Amino acid sequence: MTVAMIMLALFGLLALGAPVGFAMLISGTAGLLQVGNLEGVLGILQTAPLTVAGAYEFITIPLFLLMAEFILLSGMADDLFRATAAWVGKVRGGLGMATALAGAGFGAVCGTSTASAATLSATSLPAMIKQGYEPSLAAGVVSISGTLAMLIPPSVAMVVYGLLANVNIGQLLVAGLLPGILVTLTIMVTVYILAWRRPEDAPSAEPVSWREKIALLRVVGPMLTLFGAVTGIIYTGIATPTEAAAVGAFGAFLLLWRSGRMTGANVRHALLRAAHGSSMVMVILLGASVFGYFFALTQVTQDLVAWVGTLEVSRWVILGLVLMGYIVLGSFMDQIAILVLTVPVVVPLMQSLGFDLVWFGVIKIVTAEIGMITPPIGLNCYVVARYSGRPVSEVFRGTLPHFVAHIVAILILVAFPQIALWLPGQMR
Repeated sequence: MTVAMIMLALFGLLALGAPVGFAMLISGTAGLLQVGNLEGVLGILQTAPLTVAGAYEFITIPLFLLMAEFILLSGMADDLFRATAAWVGKVRGGLGMATALAGAGFGAVCGTSTASAATLSATSLPAMIKQGYEPSLAAGVVSISGTLAMLIPPSVAMVVYGLLANVNIGQLLVAGLLPGILVTLTIMVTVYILAWRRPEDAPSAEPVSWREKIALLRVVGPMLTLFGAVTGIIYTGIATPTEAAAVGAFGAFLLLWRSGRMTGANVRHALLRAAHGSSMVMVILLGASVFGYFFALTQVTQDLVAWVGTLEVSRWVILGLVLMGYIVLGSFMDQIAILVLTVPVVVPLMQSLGFDLVWFGVIKIVTAEIGMITPPIGLNCYVVARYSGRPVSEVFRGTLPHFVAHIVAILILVAFPQIALWLPGQMR
C-alpha cells in the first residue's frame, strides 16, 4: 500500500508539472519517512548529493555538453549539412538523406537530441522546403534524424543509463556506434522509398562539382576528426570516457577559435548552458538516488523479479512488453526522466532474465528514439514545429513512416545482438 501511495504521489507531482528530479526527491523522501525513521532519512539526504556529484563518471556529462555548445557556436553544423547535401543531394530524396547523415554527424559531437533537432530545423528543413519537398516529409525526417544524438557517441542518455545501471560507460558509448549507423541507414532507406513512391514530394537537387564537394569535406573534416578522436581513444583504451570528454571539449574549443567566432560573450554563453544542463541532470540523478533507496527498503525490485520468474512465458515476450511500455512512456515523458524512473526496476529484471545490460541499454535508447516522435508529447516534433514554424500535426504525420522503420530496426538489433556487442567485445 505504501509503494502504491508513493507512486501515485510521484505521478501526481509530474502531472502538476514538477521537474522530475524534484518530484522523485520529494516522493522518495516521503516514502523513506513511511518505512524508516527520521534519523536514517536525514543521513540519506546528507550523503546522497555528495555521492551523485562526486561520481567520477558524472564529469563526462558537463564536458560533452560543453563540447556540443562550442560546436554549435562555431557554425560547423551548417557546414555539415551543406557537405552531406553536396554529396548525396543529386539522388531523388537526397536532401532528406543528407539530413539523416547530418543528424548522425552532429549527434557525434552533440549528445542531446533536442539540440540536434533544433539545429537541423534551422539548417536542413528550410533547404528541403526551398527545394520543393513536401513539408510533412521534410519535417518528419528532421525530427527522426535529431534523435540520432541519443545513440551515436557521445550520448548523454547513454552516460545517464550507465550511471544508473552501473554499466561500463566506455562500452556503452562504443556499443552505440554500429547501431547508430544501422538506424541512420534505416532513415535514409525510408526517405528513398518515400521519394520513389511519390517523386514529386522529394525532388532531386542540382548537381555539385567535385571541386566544391572536396572543399566542403575540408571544411567539416576537423569536426569529423574530433568525433573519431573522441570515440577512438575510448575504444582503444587510451583514455576513459571522462578523459575523452575533456579532449572533445578542448578540441571543440579549438574549432570555435579556428572559426573566428570566439568571443568572451560566446564562451560565457557556452559555459552557462553546459552548467545549466549539467545541473538539471545532477538534480535528476539525485532524485533517482533517493527514490532508489526507497525501492531498496521496500524490496519492490526483488518482488518484481520474483514475480516475473513465476510467469510461464518466454523472456522475449517480457522484453517485448517492456519495450512497448517504453514507447508509451516516451510519448508522454522526457527520455532522461524515463531512464531515472525505470532503470532501477527494469535493469535488475533484464539481468535476471539473462540479457546483456550493454545490449539492453542500446535497445532501450533506440526505443526511446521512437518515443521522441510519438504523439501526443513527442518532444522532437514540438522542437521542430517551434523552430520551423510548421504545424505540429504536420510534423507528426511526417514521422509515421519512420516510426514503422524504427520498429524494424529494433527487431534487427534484437535478432542480432552482436551488432551492438561486437565493438565493445574488441575493446582493450
